[in-house]
Amino acid sequence: MAIFDDFFMRALVAGIGFALVTGPLGCFIVWRRMAYFGDTMAHSALLGVALSFVFNLNLMVGVIAVALMVSVALLVLEKRQSLSADALLGILSHSTLALGLVIVSIMSSVRIDLMGLLFGDILAVTTADIQMVYGLGAIVLAVLIFFWRPLVAATVNVELAQAENMKPQRSRFVLMILLALLIAIAMKIVGILLITALLIIPAATARRFALTPEIMAVLASVLGVVAVIGGLYGSLHYDTPSGPSIVVAALVIFLISLVPKNLFGAKNQPVEARHD
Repeated sequence: MAIFDDFFMRALVAGIGFALVTGPLGCFIVWRRMAYFGDTMAHSALLGVALSFVFNLNLMVGVIAVALMVSVALLVLEKRQSLSADALLGILSHSTLALGLVIVSIMSSVRIDLMGLLFGDILAVTTADIQMVYGLGAIVLAVLIFFWRPLVAATVNVELAQAENMKPQRSRFVLMILLALLIAIAMKIVGILLITALLIIPAATARRFALTPEIMAVLASVLGVVAVIGGLYGSLHYDTPSGPSIVVAALVIFLISLVPKNLFGAKNQPVEARHD
């Protein structure tokens, strides 16, 4: 198609597809207060990339495998209760990032675009990348819709979810798998260091206006799409990095969302799905 002959249009199409997936998934990150976990998963992606080159694996396979190993390690270490969850996340987050950087630095025979991995290069996406974004994105959304009720129930109240046989531990692991898939999709678009920002900011903005979890998920996707479009056009106009520009656009939307409440005292009660 002619639309995919232009690099900017490819970037727009890929970014919109990514934003549609980050919206609903980001809602669970916000509800469960898992921002630091999102960072840990994102940082582990660099180790996945490095190990993919070491063992001659597909990059996506390596990233997903390492993200899942980190998730399992966190679940096992949490059960031992020797350290708090935030301490464990800090250790895993910085250790995987540092280990990935060390492995990349000693692989002199392999040229890796480290800045591209860390901050993304959405303007370099190909038609194959777009197909991957929409293909894997559709899988993530389908699984999320299928597990929506047990995921929300486990987020609101773990004991109630257990009483209703909704298996909250399984729901949590499903959420981790979906995050791993999303990170594999996102590396080329916004980069490892900015993935969590695009997950959290649109969802946090949507939470201020939505009255139900479903509305919040849809609104988060819409706001993510607006951030992608605004960020890319801002990047084109001001000649700024595309990935960070998208995150800045999302931040601007969030700051604008604060204005009505401050000026007019809006009393809309944001949707709250707390993990007790």
